Amino acid sequence: MKIVIAPDSFKESMTALEAAQSIEKGMKAVFPDAEYQLLPMADGGEGTVQSLVDATDGTIRERSVTGPLGETVQAFFGILGNGKTAVIEMAAASGLHLVEPAKRNPLLTTSRGTGELIRAALDEGVSHIIVGIGGSATNDGGVGMMQALGGKFLDEKGEEIGPGGGALSAIKSIDLSLLDSRLDSVKLEVACDVTNPLTGPTGASAIFGPQKGATPEVVRMLDGNLAHLASITIGGSEVASIAGTGAAGGLGFALLAFLKAELNRGIDIVLKAVNFSDKVKDASLVITGEGRIDGQTIYGKTPIGVAKSAKVYGIPVIGIAGSLTEDSTVVYEHGIDALFSIVPGIIDLNEAFSQAPRLLERASRNMASVLKMGIGISK
Repeated sequence: MKIVIAPDSFKESMTALEAAQSIEKGMKAVFPDAEYQLLPMADGGEGTVQSLVDATDGTIRERSVTGPLGETVQAFFGILGNGKTAVIEMAAASGLHLVEPAKRNPLLTTSRGTGELIRAALDEGVSHIIVGIGGSATNDGGVGMMQALGGKFLDEKGEEIGPGGGALSAIKSIDLSLLDSRLDSVKLEVACDVTNPLTGPTGASAIFGPQKGATPEVVRMLDGNLAHLASITIGGSEVASIAGTGAAGGLGFALLAFLKAELNRGIDIVLKAVNFSDKVKDASLVITGEGRIDGQTIYGKTPIGVAKSAKVYGIPVIGIAGSLTEDSTVVYEHGIDALFSIVPGIIDLNEAFSQAPRLLERASRNMASVLKMGIGISK
């Protein structure tokens, strides 16, 4: 019996690899002779670098880069086991968590650090870069990232504009002649799970600006500035309407409009990067999961991506989570055959986090016991 274990991280308690190891330990108590394949997963957001590095025996690289407010921060990216692919979480350099709530101001925050991570990845000689864009502190349309890569965004005096979404209105011309030439020979792939366009009532500023510190007045200003950026970018107005270009404060727009990147669902990119299809096709069972499975899980989250890939081969799939909401049963219509929660009863949240590996192991053992009993009954 071959069991593929492919969970996402259980946020604030376990990485995807740690979760997979706990599941394996519980299953082995009942099925010690089974073959286990651990594939830590992610959907493009927080934890994607670690999951892909763990799944491919890759390595983490740390770099000092420019933070959202211009300060130096310690960030990281991953080199996958093939040595040819780099994976970046833009939040590592330009994330909202890097800015204290009282200092959050999308008029000022820059995505320059993300560009510096891309440049660092190019220094590694890779031919493929995956960029996960989520959790940003920025609303600068990716201009900061482009400046770090050699692009010039000039005002009426021919001088470089300053950082942040508030400076975009000053752009009079764009010069990409000094853009890092290594970008021409690299496949750039963007992991994105939101469908927002660049501007308008469902755009970057209106939907995500407030959580980054924007007042209603600032939201209107930022939206107008992004519209201005699109208007002076070749083909920008067309690109701005593409779903996902509003992700990460318009970083999706810059990646498509200036760097000709491919925009794909995060889970699909991860499944492909770990060769999931080849590894699962001869499995007897697939176990997936994450911290919470609910009605939103069907919209591009890891458990459903894993389940749909397994169902191509008719393989049964079990989902396991820290919590299951009342509407979580919708996942039964999307490839998951059974759901289990690791929480044994009423428990303090902090205790649940601290005890998560043990709880997951115990739940997995119980789950395996039910499976074994079922196998016996079927005989």
